[in-house]
Amino acid sequence: MRIAVMGTGAVGAYFGAKLAVAGHDVAFIARGKHLAAMRKDGLTVNSPGGDLHIRNARFTADTEEVGKVDLILFCVKSYDTISAAELLEPMIADNTMILSLQNGVDNAEKIAQLWGKKRTLPGVVYIAAQNEAPAMIAHSAGGRIIFGPIDGTMSASANLVERTLSAVAISNELSTSIQKVQWSKLLWNAPFCAISCLVRANMQEIVESEPLVQLALECMAEVKAAALTRGIDLPSALFDETISFSRGLNGFKPSMLQDLEAGKPLEYEAFNGIVVKLLRQAGKAAPVNQSFCAVLEYLDKAIRQEATR
Repeated sequence: MRIAVMGTGAVGAYFGAKLAVAGHDVAFIARGKHLAAMRKDGLTVNSPGGDLHIRNARFTADTEEVGKVDLILFCVKSYDTISAAELLEPMIADNTMILSLQNGVDNAEKIAQLWGKKRTLPGVVYIAAQNEAPAMIAHSAGGRIIFGPIDGTMSASANLVERTLSAVAISNELSTSIQKVQWSKLLWNAPFCAISCLVRANMQEIVESEPLVQLALECMAEVKAAALTRGIDLPSALFDETISFSRGLNGFKPSMLQDLEAGKPLEYEAFNGIVVKLLRQAGKAAPVNQSFCAVLEYLDKAIRQEATR
């Protein structure tokens, strides 16, 4: 199968490398120092499940150079969704599927506005991985994908993606209720990504603080209320499950803290802004997420200003 990884960060690099090692024709689309290093030395993924080193693949910034593909792993940050989706045209054939492996709950809808719901598959990723250096990914745990059609209607193409991932030992599940899965993950991302950035703490430090855990629970309550505006009911039992899961993450740093420490823009709009927006439209307040947004917007603006100097 011909596959393109749109956005070769930690997530795209890990799954793309697994597919490439198994013999698929994979093109890795990246930019900057990351791309330069991959072209020079290849892509390395250090993992407890076995290190991967990809050298004989196409590393490029140009989607026209890639040409038509069967599957696109869409792995860019949420704030780049629309601009990156507009670049997909040279790679789109009649049967091309786009699997969004992004955080947030509305990215696939943005992709589908350009390329159609039938070819767009929202996905949720559970993985602990980070960019250790240009072209060097450190994978420490996980690597599971849950995905499915936007409208819940299964297709032969979605089943083909499931078989392709399974054949290369990528743990995955094809879901008919992927939007609920996305909101369930936002129940974790919204509080813990924000809190980790605001207090510069890893997961162990956060869950060992009773006041921070209480703050996370208050944020989750707003996420649950926002999900209800979209017809999705998140059981309150998920709150305790999310906290229990977090206690097992030890010193893991959420993705947004990794971005903050690396001087990269922050995905606060996808994690907290969407909660504020939906509750505001419903005539309700979201004080915790609104406060998170205000501070994270300040940090994000400082990062972007620093990048232009």
